[in-house]
Amino acid sequence: MQDTRLTRLLNGTLGQFDQWLLNPWRRISLVVMSLLLGNFLAGAVATTAGATSELDILVSALMVAITEAISRFVYWQRRSQLVNGRPRPSIVSEMLNAMKIGLTYGLFLEAFKLGS
Repeated sequence: MQDTRLTRLLNGTLGQFDQWLLNPWRRISLVVMSLLLGNFLAGAVATTAGATSELDILVSALMVAITEAISRFVYWQRRSQLVNGRPRPSIVSEMLNAMKIGLTYGLFLEAFKLGS
């Protein structure tokens, strides 16, 4: 790729963002926000699908497919960076995994609310 002003700007911005993410507290805060986002999405999906009650099977199949796709992406990803001899996952895979966990937890929580 040619070394243009745009590529230098993008590379510099991405480099600064990578440096910003090296702080563990920032990584943890992004992962926790993803967990809470997944929990919110579970409530929103359950409420929306339950209101119409026509697409329940389709929505549940879609949710299973999404969680399985995220699991495949997270656990089969090649981890090239090593930290203290252990592979360090990328922030995207950590955030997707946390969102999947929050989504699953939120759906179980909605099921318990409906069951009581």
